[in-house]
Amino acid sequence: VQLAESGGNSVQAGGSLRLSCEVSGWTDQSYCMGWFRQSPGKEREGVAGIDSNGMTSYADSVKGRFIISKDNTKNILYLKMNSLKPDDTAMYYCAIEGFRPVSMVVAVNGANAFGYWGQGTQVTVSS
Repeated sequence: VQLAESGGNSVQAGGSLRLSCEVSGWTDQSYCMGWFRQSPGKEREGVAGIDSNGMTSYADSVKGRFIISKDNTKNILYLKMNSLKPDDTAMYYCAIEGFRPVSMVVAVNGANAFGYWGQGTQVTVSS
């Protein structure tokens, strides 16, 4: 299983970005996927999740600003990020695992439930 993120960049506060995560080698039709982020000195935290049924979850800090979606035909996971803030600055990772409650993505230590990860893409938001 391989995951490859792209789309990270440096933007001004208030700007938008769309992250992509290409997934290959995953054959299970039931799954849970998530976007996580980590900044220096902080734990990896769940940002948004989506399962194979299309159910989604969001961290409170990004609700109303970020949208998670997936293209099943292309095996790509997306994260559209709007109204970006300096606090959104982090390395963003995508992850996939067998089916589990999508709320787990944004739960405390949710990252521990995922075994397959990409290498990350950096998002920097300046004020």
